[in-house]
Order: sequence, then structure tokens, then C-alpha cells
Amino acid sequence: MIKITEDILNPETVVNEVRNTAAGCVISYVGLIRDNSHDKSVVSVEYTDPAGKAVDGLKSIVEEVRKSFPIIDMAFHHRIGLLKPGDINIVIAIASGHRGEAFDACRRAVDLFKEKLPTNKVETYTDGTTLNAAD
Repeated sequence: MIKITEDILNPETVVNEVRNTAAGCVISYVGLIRDNSHDKSVVSVEYTDPAGKAVDGLKSIVEEVRKSFPIIDMAFHHRIGLLKPGDINIVIAIASGHRGEAFDACRRAVDLFKEKLPTNKVETYTDGTTLNAAD
């Protein structure tokens, strides 16, 4: 399942979406907002989806991972809105027959998210400056 939401993400819920008896494991990744970035203290990170295309971006990532790795199922949730340090911004869960391919698939999904960033991201720092990830 792919989901873009302003709601707080629950990793256990995402893991349960892909659990099944054919899988030998479920690997999950929980992304957090750090309290520092670019040598500055972070106040908040805001993710927005003004063009309404974030779901398509996540679908593209999931499709690429599914084509590249022998996984059974995959869920990818991304939280948008104003997030504070410590908040969860993404949860990925991958069910697979074996742990090696699940770990590799999960790493690839995270890397693709970082490369493609399907939402706008603006970091705000304690010194009052901001950084738009698109800049």
C-alpha cells in the first residue's frame, strides 16, 4: 500500500500491511526528522505536495523496487505537513522470502526516495534561515 498522509505514521501498522505466511521476513525502515542538518539546528521540516503527484512518485519507486528484487509485498507511507525533530516522515515495509533481498530492496527504496523526493521539502533552522530541497 502506498500512502501520503498528514497523520502520524505507525510503523507497526505499515509492517502489518505486508505480513503474510509466504514471507520469511519483513524488513522495515523508519525515517526520522533529525535535529540538525547542514551544520544547523533544525526547528522543523515541512513536506508539501502542491502538484498532487507524490503518490505517483511513490508508485514509481515501488514499481522499480518490485522489478529489481524478488519481494513478496511492499508498503510505503510518507507523512507530509510540518514535522518536528524526532517525527517519523517515512515508513517502508518489505516482505520477502529471504532477508538479504529484503534488506537490499529496502535500501534501494530509501535511496530512490532521497534521489527523487516526490514532495517539496523545506527545512527551517533555529537561526531563522530555510533551505528548500529543490534549491
